[in-house]
Amino acid sequence: MFSAKITNYNGRTMLNICDVDLLGRELVEGKLSLRISPAYYGGRMMDRREAEEMLESSSVINMAGEEIVSLSTAMGVGTREGVRTVSGIPFLIVLKM
Repeated sequence: MFSAKITNYNGRTMLNICDVDLLGRELVEGKLSLRISPAYYGGRMMDRREAEEMLESSSVINMAGEEIVSLSTAMGVGTREGVRTVSGIPFLIVLKM
């Protein structure tokens, strides 16, 4: 399961999505921190099928978590080379042109 928030950003669909178990956590590594806030990543629960559809149709995608990042890169939405980690948790931002 994934937690997601879908918004419109400059006329484009923006998807913020994370592995559901990360919701509400703050990841800190040195001076870098990443807050997986319910306000940004929450609002709607999605199963794998719906997440795949949203990954395909969204123009801007912010994602955090091993499951969603692995799903996305397996689909060709983003690459493993673009993945960064904070406290061992992968995150990826994808902008489709």
